[in-house]
Amino acid sequence: MADTGVGLEGPQAEADAVVLDAKGLRALAHPVRVQLVGLLRKYGPSTATRLAERLGVNSGTASYHLRQLGAAGFVEEDTERGNARERWWRSVHRTTWFNDPELTEREPDAALAYLRSVAAIYTLRTQQTLNELPAMPRAWRDSFDMSDWALRLTPEETAALYRELRDVIAGYRRDTPEVAASAPEGAERVTLITYLLPELDASATADAGPGSASGTEGS
Repeated sequence: MADTGVGLEGPQAEADAVVLDAKGLRALAHPVRVQLVGLLRKYGPSTATRLAERLGVNSGTASYHLRQLGAAGFVEEDTERGNARERWWRSVHRTTWFNDPELTEREPDAALAYLRSVAAIYTLRTQQTLNELPAMPRAWRDSFDMSDWALRLTPEETAALYRELRDVIAGYRRDTPEVAASAPEGAERVTLITYLLPELDASATADAGPGSASGTEGS
């Protein structure tokens, strides 16, 4: 969900971003918790019951994971909305960053679990958009894109590409509650997901021969 950075560099002067440490990484090494944080960032404060309905889990499961997220500092009770019967929760941060190679070495299982959770959520988000695509207005259907581009780069060139993409994205309007109220007419939430996936398989490259290419490149 919104906004997760797993990459080469951390947030650029984002006061509302959290950079994962060991405790935070272990707390988010569960797909339900990653989704709960994302839903609170996307839709604003909510209750365990309402969040459970969105995720298709029971309210007890949602409540348990919200308490764990609260203990780790990712969410907090919204006391202005809560009462004796209902506890409301809100996200503490707008974005999450995980970009510490040393932490990955120290916590390999938690790091892999977190990354798998993020990847699964990205896949789910894509499927949800595909399901809704036929009913979207033509202008939005025409703007939809899924592409992959096979490049041959060094690690340094890959890092440079990441920085260039980040700079391009930074020039566009971020989706926040404050910005949404003043955005131009017709502006909707658009999710941009980026992957930089090293494929370290020299034997496959050698066997491919001249002219081989990804079947979906540039699609």
